[in-house]
Amino acid sequence: MSIEPLLCVSVAPADVAACRAELEGCSVAEIRLDAMAVSPSEARALFCRQLTLIATCRPGRHDEQTRSELLLAAIEGGAAYVDVAVDSSKELRSTVVAAARARGCKVILSFHDDHHTPRRKTLRDMRERCFDEGADLAKLACLVETRSDAARLLGLLDGARPTVVVGMGPLGQVVRVAAPLLGSPIAYVHRDGGDETAPGQLPRAAFERLLREWAGG
Repeated sequence: MSIEPLLCVSVAPADVAACRAELEGCSVAEIRLDAMAVSPSEARALFCRQLTLIATCRPGRHDEQTRSELLLAAIEGGAAYVDVAVDSSKELRSTVVAAARARGCKVILSFHDDHHTPRRKTLRDMRERCFDEGADLAKLACLVETRSDAARLLGLLDGARPTVVVGMGPLGQVVRVAAPLLGSPIAYVHRDGGDETAPGQLPRAAFERLLREWAGG
């Protein structure tokens, strides 16, 4: 059986001009607003493009008010999905979720652990928290250091609700390719010849080749 996940090219450009260039040739892309020097009005314009776009703004470069403003601008512009860190403040989450609902934009609430893969119960509790707090899709991305880590992450795909699973690091590549074959609805890749936006991310062509091989096609 052919499985067709949403194959999303993740871009983390320095500015708006670089972003426009990196989106050329993409039909589905994640724009990492947290990597950019960008104003809300510029973000709004970026998401007016006739593409399926995911707006992401991780904690770090921008303060919470700026992150909220950028995500709201992306929703107003026409983002298909908005990705909000589940550990953001309740105010940010509720504001962005309400705006997304009003615009028909799907909400991804995401959990990231750059240091390890938590225990099974912690992962499952975090997945449920994402849905309890308004997610259309839950996303869990963790550093994979062992085969057991990979198995725990992939085990999250045994439920009925849409869960995006991402493995980070070299061993995480196994999770990245296996997850969409097991039901993860979105897979993240980087542009061929471009830079990864997260450790272990594969270039699009290599990912598509592996997906075909593993799916038996």
